[in-house]
Amino acid sequence: MGLLSEGVPEMKKPFSSPPHYVDDIDRLQPYQVKLMQHQEEPARELVQKINQIIANNSATALMLQEIAQLLGVAFQVDCCCLVSVADETSDEATTTNWCADEYLGLPHPEEMFSMEQLLMHSPVLQCAAQPLTIEDISIIQNSLVVGCQYLPLPIKAVLAIPTRFGGNNNGVINLIKFQPYEWSESEKQLLKEVESACAIAFSGVAQAQQITHQEQSLEKSKQHQNLIKQLTLLSRSNLELNQMLQLVIASTAESLQADRGLLILLKYTDPLFKTQAKKQIPKAKATVIAQWAKETQNSGTSQLDTSAQSFLISDCGLCQRAFMDSGKPVIFDDYTNQNETLTAAPFFAVEKLPAVLLVPLESQGKILGFLVLQQSVIRSWQPAELNLVEMVCAQVSNAIIQSQTLRQVQTLVDERTAKLQSSLELQAKLHERTRQYVEQLRKLNELKDEFMSNMSDRLRYPLTNMLMSIKNLRLPGIAPERQAKYLDILEQECSKEINLINDLLTLQKLESPHEAPQLESIDLNTRIQDIAASFEKKLGEKGLNISVDLPEESLKLQTELESFDRILQELLTNVCKYSVPDTIVHLEAAHRVDRQIDQVIIKVTNTGRAISEEEATYIFDKFRRGKGRWTPGTGLGLALVKSLVQHLNGAIAVESLPISDSEQSEICFTLTLPQFSDESKP
Repeated sequence: MGLLSEGVPEMKKPFSSPPHYVDDIDRLQPYQVKLMQHQEEPARELVQKINQIIANNSATALMLQEIAQLLGVAFQVDCCCLVSVADETSDEATTTNWCADEYLGLPHPEEMFSMEQLLMHSPVLQCAAQPLTIEDISIIQNSLVVGCQYLPLPIKAVLAIPTRFGGNNNGVINLIKFQPYEWSESEKQLLKEVESACAIAFSGVAQAQQITHQEQSLEKSKQHQNLIKQLTLLSRSNLELNQMLQLVIASTAESLQADRGLLILLKYTDPLFKTQAKKQIPKAKATVIAQWAKETQNSGTSQLDTSAQSFLISDCGLCQRAFMDSGKPVIFDDYTNQNETLTAAPFFAVEKLPAVLLVPLESQGKILGFLVLQQSVIRSWQPAELNLVEMVCAQVSNAIIQSQTLRQVQTLVDERTAKLQSSLELQAKLHERTRQYVEQLRKLNELKDEFMSNMSDRLRYPLTNMLMSIKNLRLPGIAPERQAKYLDILEQECSKEINLINDLLTLQKLESPHEAPQLESIDLNTRIQDIAASFEKKLGEKGLNISVDLPEESLKLQTELESFDRILQELLTNVCKYSVPDTIVHLEAAHRVDRQIDQVIIKVTNTGRAISEEEATYIFDKFRRGKGRWTPGTGLGLALVKSLVQHLNGAIAVESLPISDSEQSEICFTLTLPQFSDESKP
């Protein structure tokens, strides 16, 4: 004899050698003979043996294997099949088959028995329990379908009895022969005697299964509670939305033991969708923003494309179903069995992960996206699991709305901050400009005061000298030589006053719109030499010498003679005032072509106190004088030079170069004048 391995409703395991649950099968042979002679004693011994098996084994299907072997040997049948009945405490049946040794390893038969044959031919199927109810027949029928579908030969005779525990059917004992056989009354009676002991065994297995299910439920409950705690912590964290959603889908899919999890957000392209009728597919773009996949060889997820993808809702029948079902969860045990028209986006890879759970992320009637869980095998989702997923979706929806609201608020704050910053910058610029204006006005006021002081001195001093000369001329008996001296003083001081007034008038005239210069051709070499000669005496009185460096071939210049002379005179006058005694003043001229424009360059260089960069910026302004320079003057000379140079369309610049091993610097004024006629080229 042999034992068939444990089976389930979809048992596909091959037959294996029987385990030695009964140490010595041969010692049962005398018991078999005795069984046929004395019914009561064998029944008690068989029941005791079953009870001993129950007492010595845990309440599992392994215990049923020993009982099936014991019954098969005792009744000398080809096969014994024990099938538990599923009830409210157990949602699946447990099947145990035992077969004699000669039937082990045989292939499955091509022709199996039919239930019509069992019901219509009483010699084939007999029941040890009488009378039979419709429920008993149904239970026996189902047990044979479930437990005997993979037996090695067609069934020819069956003796069955349903077991009862606590008033309810909880299993079926099937004694099977592969040849026609007439069951005796003694066999039926013996089977009835062992029914109660087998019922206890079935009950123990059912209770063990119930305990296992409860333990699994508790474990799942703990996992769900841990998931809720994780989601609560994530909702309070400062993570960026996409990072938080990635952790949420990973925790959810892993906790619910899914093969793959996805979080998809929608971006609506139809602004009027909110006002459209329900169960209408919107124009929207779906983007996968977070996903998780179990890295196992069997699930097929390791070969999936895990990069973020986008697709249109109009191209995905799976997502459309959520809109058609008014936002309810969409569940497919096997998506590949659906109508071909209900296509899914390629990203879902339903050919590898056909079991799909899609739950909408909804807020105030608007679907924000979807949470998707997929598996490679069929899965039945429990109500508690669906409730958990819906709770996760609610939290994710709130997080998305909060993130969008925060982004909108942040955008508004950034815009207001930018406007405020721009306003502050504008106010700062206006304040700085106002400060500059005030500073300019202050400086102009200082210049005005300085100018008025200088002008007062420049006007009062000559007038005082003129008045004193006039009083002295009126003295009686004045000598002729003294009279001539006083007249010279009057003439000199009067000339100073006239020149000062003329300078002011000239500046005013040059600053207002004026006519073009009256050009005439002059010999530049000759003019420079004449002006330099006129200053030799004045320079000599200051202990200065002048050096003139001119081209060998005389330069011709088209210019306004009066303005040109005044420029050189003022520059040489300035040199006389500020040069260090016993130094040389250099005056040089040259011709230059710059950007195809003929120019004349005149440089006046002397040695004196350095001019700072700050002084160089205003040295040509009216009434401005160098700091710490106490030489008398009105501050109009260089301003007049600049105005005259601009009048002649020229330019003037000053440069201060320190002299090594000396506190003095080399001061160079560079005058640039254009040559207006080709005839004037040297």
